[in-house]
Amino acid sequence: MTPTPSPAAVPHSPAAAVPLLDVTRTNAAIRDEVLQLWAQIYDQGGFIGGPHVKNLEAELARVCESRHAIACASGSDALVLALMATGIEPGDEVICPAFTFFATASAVWRLGATPVFADIDPQTFNMDPAHVRSLINNHTKAILPVHLFGLSCDMAAFQEICATEDLWLIEDCAQSIGARYQGQAVGSIGDVGCFSFYPSKNLGGFGDGGFMTTNDDQVAAQLRIFANHGMTETYRHEYVGLNSRLDSLQAAALWVKCRQLDELAEQRRANVVLYQKLFADCQLDSVFGLPTEPSDCFHVWNQYTIRIPDGRRDEIKAALAERKIGASVYYPIPLSRQRCFADLGYPDGSLPHTEQACREVLSLPVFPGLTHSEQDRVVASLHDAWHSQSRLRAAG
Repeated sequence: MTPTPSPAAVPHSPAAAVPLLDVTRTNAAIRDEVLQLWAQIYDQGGFIGGPHVKNLEAELARVCESRHAIACASGSDALVLALMATGIEPGDEVICPAFTFFATASAVWRLGATPVFADIDPQTFNMDPAHVRSLINNHTKAILPVHLFGLSCDMAAFQEICATEDLWLIEDCAQSIGARYQGQAVGSIGDVGCFSFYPSKNLGGFGDGGFMTTNDDQVAAQLRIFANHGMTETYRHEYVGLNSRLDSLQAAALWVKCRQLDELAEQRRANVVLYQKLFADCQLDSVFGLPTEPSDCFHVWNQYTIRIPDGRRDEIKAALAERKIGASVYYPIPLSRQRCFADLGYPDGSLPHTEQACREVLSLPVFPGLTHSEQDRVVASLHDAWHSQSRLRAAG
């Protein structure tokens, strides 16, 4: 009879990795329905436009509480099209944050206009209305706030500024579908809302895609024209537009996935509640800067982003990687400091809250389907990394 090995002799199997994002967990639930629809489209041969796109647009208008939803090829295109439809042109200035994804500012630049970068509120990571107000001049034509990480901006403040200064208000909602401000859906508050279907988004597609929302019939008509080569009718072009259409395969899959949207948001919100408890239980809530949800907002948590103090973010991120814990930095470089915008002349220190966030932020897994045991591992690994690195520093 083979003797039973002692616990010390039992081989240790390393814990599985905790990914930053795993879209397969949510996509698995709709796999058969999506593939069935795709097979029908494949057999019918209607890959552009048609009933699937119209059905999706109707559902998106309902979700976003807007009169119109207009599908397009990407979230980046949505921003460009919104700026085109509101008449932004060379010589104009558009105020936007520097703490966001590149597409926000690049859309402005592409039209020959100038992005003017505003600092952020350090509590929310969203653009600071007071700083925005100080940047307005005779060249300012629009304000472009980003509802970052799934949290709405202070839209009442931006509405008041735009009404007083006669400016367009364009919402970058790429990370925030389903988020609300004072009970109102983002994308229905400004003149145009711009959304992304990139696979990492809360309503992630199976490739690129995006859409725009508006309550203005004339703006909606312009968005549709500009998204289809500027055609007002077949082969008649009053404008030079884009080829920016959502294909039927994407539309059909996203229409199915729309039914999951509320449930997936609640899963993200539940994950955040557990994170807050786990951080408090091990007293890391007093060490790291944890994100919060303002009382007048409904946060959909595209990212759960903490702050790592004392210049230790990168070493903690590396320590998590050694422990197979997914984490990422959104965003390490202010847009104002990107080489392509060097001519705009933003020196170090010009946007202090943005620059500090770029040094401190670290996003942790929060996706739907993340298990409690995985969250336990994330927080335990952070605790171990922080204290072991602290001991090493003290010994050194």
